[in-house]
Amino acid sequence: MAASPTSSVPIGNWKRRHLLGLEKLDREEIELILDHAAEFKTLQVTRSKLPHLNGIVVANLFFEPSTRTKTSFSLAAKRLSADTVDFTASGSSLSKGETFIDTALTIESMGVDLMVVRHSSPGAPELLSRHLKSGVLNAGDGTHEHPTQGLLDIFTMREKLGTLEGKTVTLVGDIKHSRVARSNIWGLQKLGAKVIVCGPPTLIPAEIEQLGVTVAHRFDDVLAESDVINLLRVQFERQRGAFFPSIAEYAHLFGMNKKRLQKSKEDVLILAPGPINRGVEITPDVADGKHSQILHQVTNGLFVRMACLHLLAQTQERKSVIQ
Repeated sequence: MAASPTSSVPIGNWKRRHLLGLEKLDREEIELILDHAAEFKTLQVTRSKLPHLNGIVVANLFFEPSTRTKTSFSLAAKRLSADTVDFTASGSSLSKGETFIDTALTIESMGVDLMVVRHSSPGAPELLSRHLKSGVLNAGDGTHEHPTQGLLDIFTMREKLGTLEGKTVTLVGDIKHSRVARSNIWGLQKLGAKVIVCGPPTLIPAEIEQLGVTVAHRFDDVLAESDVINLLRVQFERQRGAFFPSIAEYAHLFGMNKKRLQKSKEDVLILAPGPINRGVEITPDVADGKHSQILHQVTNGLFVRMACLHLLAQTQERKSVIQ
């Protein structure tokens, strides 16, 4: 692997070869990623390419449909001068019987240094990390985790609030099927935030309180105490049953609208990992209003992914790394 140029962005004590989730990261590692992303955001004011990953090859292995995440990773790699390879399962050798691991090994043999992996099965990126020499970055695995989405949510919150210590963040909606919720829960609590999960009982996992969160089933009850409200998309494609009577009833009970905004803190931040279902999780006037951070999340996602790719690239040639 070609060594990257000396970076003006310090990598601190980062030692991990893979980024599989936020559960195993400590506070210092999460803050290092966030600080790294902030540096890249400063450097990218002119939108010119940076040389930090010159000579590095990044492969996007997406075994599950994606538009925003895949585009964001591709752009992040290119902004750092990396070469990129895009792979989608549709029409690939997988349809001929080639295994998931064989496919990854074949692509790695083409000189790939980092692999960004999205898969519908929880644990798939972790499985690949045991078989590859390349660094593996989880871009979402089933209902397990989506670390970079969690990080860009947290980055956006920290950018606006200054600190998450002592803040209350409410995650609303389909907690049961949301990998974004899990990454947010792990990351936010490690940075000192109180996390409330709110939704219908059918969409709140049993025993989730063991993760240290507070559970609420009435959205209106937690509006006044929430510094941030993160409206999770209803995962219709991952549901295998009727978890609420109708979309209209869900929107009535758990949708963010003008009336609920008036009951919230004056400076509340409204987040919503895209793509949003307008009129379901959030009404258009709130989505496009002054409290909304939705477009900032998309923008910040680029810098968070640049930071993650750069950090992982630095550990590829080190002998003493941890999983």
